[in-house]
Amino acid sequence: MKQAPFSKSIYSASMTLLTDLYELTMAYGYWKKGMADRKASFYLSFRRKPFHGEYAIAAGLQTFIEYLENFQFDESDIAYLRTLKDPLGSPLFEEAFLVYLKDFSFSCDIDAMPEGTICFPYEPLIRVTGPILQAQIIESVLLNIINFQTLIATKASRVCWAARKDPVAEFGLRRAQGMDGAISASRAAYIGGCHSTSNTLAGKLYGIPVAGTHAHSWIMAFDDELTSFYAFSEALPNSCIFLIDTYNTISGVKNAIKVAKDLRAQGKEMIGVRLDSGDLSRLSIEVRTILDEAGFPEAKIMASNELDEFVIRDLKAQGAKVNIWGVGTNLVTGKEQPALDGVYKLSSLQDDEGNWQDKIKISEQWAKVTNPGLLQVRRFTSEQGYLCDAVYDIQKSTEVKSFLDPFDPSNEKEVQSKWSYKDLLVPVVRGGKVVYQFPPLDEIRDLALAELDQVPHGTRRFLNPQPYFVGLERTVFTRKLDLIKEIKNKVSP
Repeated sequence: MKQAPFSKSIYSASMTLLTDLYELTMAYGYWKKGMADRKASFYLSFRRKPFHGEYAIAAGLQTFIEYLENFQFDESDIAYLRTLKDPLGSPLFEEAFLVYLKDFSFSCDIDAMPEGTICFPYEPLIRVTGPILQAQIIESVLLNIINFQTLIATKASRVCWAARKDPVAEFGLRRAQGMDGAISASRAAYIGGCHSTSNTLAGKLYGIPVAGTHAHSWIMAFDDELTSFYAFSEALPNSCIFLIDTYNTISGVKNAIKVAKDLRAQGKEMIGVRLDSGDLSRLSIEVRTILDEAGFPEAKIMASNELDEFVIRDLKAQGAKVNIWGVGTNLVTGKEQPALDGVYKLSSLQDDEGNWQDKIKISEQWAKVTNPGLLQVRRFTSEQGYLCDAVYDIQKSTEVKSFLDPFDPSNEKEVQSKWSYKDLLVPVVRGGKVVYQFPPLDEIRDLALAELDQVPHGTRRFLNPQPYFVGLERTVFTRKLDLIKEIKNKVSP
């Protein structure tokens, strides 16, 4: 059987089956038990601090909502589900359930941190409230989108901070994790602070500035380096950043200068040169001197080659004369930590009378014990910036007076009257309809940059960062302990 091209078979009209099978089997179970419409509340959070830092940058929300707006089981989805069998060879799903899915319409409420918001472990980034079948069935794709884009936006913010206001170009397309990995990474990297991308499809889709030079193969395609530089300047006289390390960096910059002088005679200026190998610190210093002495003090020096925040930080400390940083593999793959361990947990469920019942998952690992209730995050601020966050239950109380470190209850904060605050989860979807006006990507990027300026400087350190306090409001913490005791009493032998 001849298959459709990869891009068309994967990115087809319906992406609704982009989910784990167990989401569908649970949905089937809820339907069979008559629970499909019982209201539930889930929240998405992450546990591990990405890249050994202290914070993350929330990203991916708009991508998820756009996916959700097209969430509908089409004829091909139903036809495929009809082919699935249980271990005894019987249909996995009965026909009436497939009819139910065909008429599926999403009607949950979603509250979320706006993209670009700085966030921390164990606090909800997103809360989904509505019929349990619906809230459950979106779990996998929600985690897929939010986990990855949040991870890459966070990595980008670290890289850009290391670059100290120098432009950072995202160059990761060719080593990204597949086509969507490349596109999503470009979007998230821009949110995190990158100035441009080499990915022209991401530029088209999201309006991200695109940038690029040429490869070593361009140089090698000509008889010599100088000829290749002249050829490039003739083709793109206003876009000349010459790659100078194909054969010898010092002779390369001298050849670039020859071409740059001819460009100047034509009233045009070379933008700069790029280094892609060798001792970037030493070479950039030598190249800077040569450029300056030749009358090109404004020419930029771009560096690439397996860069990350640590390499950039060290090059800066060594006095490297790099002006633009091209960062690829380590950025778009989150190479040091290739996944954010975001989780999506049930925290409250209505009973038959419509009363909310708190839910909790317990574990021998305290870090994996979930928090009960309909959860919201309150961020307290002063004139100096962000102070701390409290997770509270909107059903129990909207007033937060004190909150405790869930890992050390002796560490408690009392809310001060002089503090200001804001609640971070804002209405995004109501009854399945989008009620949030998504800002342009440039504004999301600006928000992320502004957010990072609000946290203590030490919180941004790459190693051993200053902790940021995230606590549980006292009634939530107490309720959590009570539920743990109740469950242990039920299951004890």
